[in-house]
Amino acid sequence: MTKNLYRNGLLTIFFLSLSLRFWGLGRFNTLVFDEIYYAKYGQDYLNHLPFFDGHPPFGKYMIALGMWLSSYIPFWHEGVNGLTGAMRSPWSYRWMDALSGSFIPIFTANIAYQISKRPGFALLAGLFTALDGLFLVESRYALINIYIVIFGLLGQWLFLLALSNYREKRNLYLILAGVAFGCSIATKWNGLFYLVGIYLIWIVGWFWQLIVGKNHFTDEQETNTQNILPLYKLTQVNIGQIILFLGIIPSVIYSLIWIPHLQINTKYNFIQVHQEILAFHERLGGNTAQVHPYCAAWYKWPLLTRPMAYYYQTAQSVNDPLPVWGPPLPAGAGKVIYDVHAMGNPFLWWFSVAALLFLLGMLIAKVSIPLSEQQPLTLPKQLSVDSWIALYILLNYAVNLLPWTRVSRCAFIYHYMTAVVFAFLAIAWFVDQCLRSYHLPLRIAGVTISFIIIAAFIFWLPVYLGLPISPEGYNMRMWFRSWV
Repeated sequence: MTKNLYRNGLLTIFFLSLSLRFWGLGRFNTLVFDEIYYAKYGQDYLNHLPFFDGHPPFGKYMIALGMWLSSYIPFWHEGVNGLTGAMRSPWSYRWMDALSGSFIPIFTANIAYQISKRPGFALLAGLFTALDGLFLVESRYALINIYIVIFGLLGQWLFLLALSNYREKRNLYLILAGVAFGCSIATKWNGLFYLVGIYLIWIVGWFWQLIVGKNHFTDEQETNTQNILPLYKLTQVNIGQIILFLGIIPSVIYSLIWIPHLQINTKYNFIQVHQEILAFHERLGGNTAQVHPYCAAWYKWPLLTRPMAYYYQTAQSVNDPLPVWGPPLPAGAGKVIYDVHAMGNPFLWWFSVAALLFLLGMLIAKVSIPLSEQQPLTLPKQLSVDSWIALYILLNYAVNLLPWTRVSRCAFIYHYMTAVVFAFLAIAWFVDQCLRSYHLPLRIAGVTISFIIIAAFIFWLPVYLGLPISPEGYNMRMWFRSWV
C-alpha cells in the first residue's frame, strides 16, 4: 500500500468520524448525562465563578474554550437554552468534544502504524475505533473522558515518533509527548496510566537488552536505521531523557494547568484541592446498584455486561417536539423512543477480548514450547515484530485496566475507555494477520469479522445517536436485561 493510499484511508476514516459526531449534534436541547456538571463548569470558568469538581480542570477548559469560540461563530445559535447559566445552543457546548473525538481513530491508527509499519493494520485499527459506540456517544456531548484518551494516545504516538527520529528532533517529540501526557493526567488522574504504559515498555526494552546482551544503535548509525521499527529502538532513550521529558515535563504541565482554576477557586490551594478531590472519591461508596443503578465493576467492562443510558425519553410520534426534560411517558404510552446508550459496539468488544487472549497465548507459547520440548529456556537475540506488538498492546491494556481491580468506589463503563483502545488494536492486528494470510479460510475469517463489526455498528447506531425508534426496535437492541 502506497503512502498516498494510506493517507487517503486516514482522511476517509477521519471524515467518517467527523460526520457521525456532528450529525444531529444539537438534537436534544437540554443537558445530557454529566453535561449537567461539565457544561455548567465550562460556563462557570467563562463567568469566573468558583466551583468544586472531583477531577482536574483540563477537560472543562476544553469545553469552556469551545463555548467561548462559539460566540464568534455566526451559526449554531438556534434552539438556545439557559441551562448552563447563559443562553447557549447545545452546539456551543458540544462541538469541541465532537471535533476532538474525531481524532481518536486517527491517533489509534498512527500508533498501529508506528509499532508495525503496516498500513493495513493501521487502517483497520482506525476504522474499528471509529465504529465503536461508546467513543461516539462520549464525543457527542460536553463530557471529559475523551480528553484523557485523546491526549494519552497523542503522548504515546509522539513517543513512538521520537523513537523513529534522532538527536534534536527526538528531543522535540519527547517534549511534546510530555506535554500531551500532562494534559491527559490533568483531565482525570487515570490519564497517568498512559504514561506508565510507556515506562513499562521502555523498561522491557532495556531489560531485554541487558538479558541478551545485544547492543543498541549509536547516534552515528541512526541515520541508516530509519526503517527499523520504533520498538526495536527503545534503548536509544536513556534514563535522563525519561526523567526530564516524561517525568518532569508532565508534572510541570499538570501543575501549570491548575493555575487558572485556582485563581478563580481560591478556597483551596494546590495541595488542599488534591486532598479534597481524593476525599470526594473516597466518599462515593461501594460498587453496587444501591449506590448508583449503573455501577459496574471492572470485570463487567470487557464483555459489555452493564452499559449506561445517558438519555431516555418517549414521545407519541416522530412529529412531536423532541422531549428534553421531565420523566418519560408512562410505560406503554410512548410510541417513539429516544435513547442515547453509552455502550460499545458489542461484537467489536467481544472479538477484541478474544484477540487479546490470542496475543497473550502467542507470547506464552514462545516460552512454553521450548520447555515442553525439554530444551533449556533461552531468549532470542531479537523479538519478532509481532511479539513486540503483542507486548506493547498487552502491557498498555493491562496497565489501564488492572489498577481498577483495587478501586472500591462506584465505577462505570466509561472508565474502560482508556484500556479498550488497546483491545481495538488487538482485534485489528488479528484481522490484518488473517487478511494477509495465504490460507483462504483465514482471509474469509478476516473479512467476516470485519463485516460483523460494521454491521453491528449500523444496527446499534440509532441508540448511539439518539434516533427515534419504536419500542420494538429498542427491545430488539437490548439483548440482555443488564443493558437496559
